[in-house]
Amino acid sequence: MPIGFEIDERVAGIARRTTEFVREVVIPEEEACDGNVHAGPEPLRRRLQDAAREAGVFAPHVGAEWGGLGLDLCGQAVVFEAAGYSLLGPLALNCAAPDEGNTHLLEVVATEEQKERYLRPLAAGEARSCFAMTEPAPGAGSDPRALTTTATKVDGGWRLDGRKWFISGADGAAFAICMARTSGGPGDPGGATMFLVAADNPGMKLVRNIDTLDQGLFGGHSEIAFEGCEVADDAVLGEVDQGFAYAQVRLGPARMTHCMRWLGVARRAQDIALERAADRSAFGKPLAELGMVQQMLADSEIDIETGRAVLWRACWELDQGRPAAQHTSIAKTYVSEAVNRVVDRAVQICGALGISGDAPLSRLYREVRPFRIYDGPSETHRWAIAKRAVRAARERRGAR
Repeated sequence: MPIGFEIDERVAGIARRTTEFVREVVIPEEEACDGNVHAGPEPLRRRLQDAAREAGVFAPHVGAEWGGLGLDLCGQAVVFEAAGYSLLGPLALNCAAPDEGNTHLLEVVATEEQKERYLRPLAAGEARSCFAMTEPAPGAGSDPRALTTTATKVDGGWRLDGRKWFISGADGAAFAICMARTSGGPGDPGGATMFLVAADNPGMKLVRNIDTLDQGLFGGHSEIAFEGCEVADDAVLGEVDQGFAYAQVRLGPARMTHCMRWLGVARRAQDIALERAADRSAFGKPLAELGMVQQMLADSEIDIETGRAVLWRACWELDQGRPAAQHTSIAKTYVSEAVNRVVDRAVQICGALGISGDAPLSRLYREVRPFRIYDGPSETHRWAIAKRAVRAARERRGAR
């Protein structure tokens, strides 16, 4: 089946409106707060999302049944990149992590009652959420099988016990999707279950907000304790012991939407570098006419275009319902590293201006570095890519 690169007219229209909205409405708000929204200023979020609704670009990833625009992943790739041109663009469109990934998970897995209780307000921007899987060492991290948080059956429900950390958006979230072990032990490939836990549950406590390099994720990153946290049977999301399988429903597309948003950041950094190279002169000519600067600008164009190409390929595979683990790992690894290179080159081209607060590059720089760790570090993805490639080679050899 051929892969097309044509952008649907409806998607192109949404992307154009998003581009205008981000430049005219969102970037001024980003500049006013220096991109620092870890403290979660709720009036800012409401103001931006109300403006996005008025612009007709709100919730592009959400199904029409839940008030969104219903774009598939290929369509999202175009619009999310336009939104990502500002650090606050995805927040404004209600397609920022972790809510965007949780919305998709709930659409696919939740019961109708759970969708009404959790998905509808999340899709409408009336509530925020978090995804509680990562744990302090030696618990779940790059290897989710190391999961140590337990869920024990009790009368009428379950009791959750464990500690989570680096839980993005937890401060102020209305609920958490918590991964807990219902069978087996740390290291076992199965036995995890997802639970929906309301923030007012007395057994779920926000221990602290973690100080991090990045500052642009609304609600920050937190450590959470589940201590005798009791939930009813209807808090189980999906089936018991199937949590790791459901995590793949969320994580594959979520890796791609991260790439989409960060490509927008890379495009913005490159635009700043191009403008600086054209305007700034040194050694008697514009920087843009100096060979080493030209190489950096060219390499960044190559990184952006190549990143977009591998991303679109992975999104196409997912939209077709094909196994896409290899393509999503390749896209996530390449784009995360390419975005870092593009922003780094832009800082270098702009020199002192690049590291100053007079240009947005310094805040973009601090935001993109963690991307090589989020949703699986590059090393973990390379390990998985190599394993799949070797397995495929052996299968081909065995077939001959």
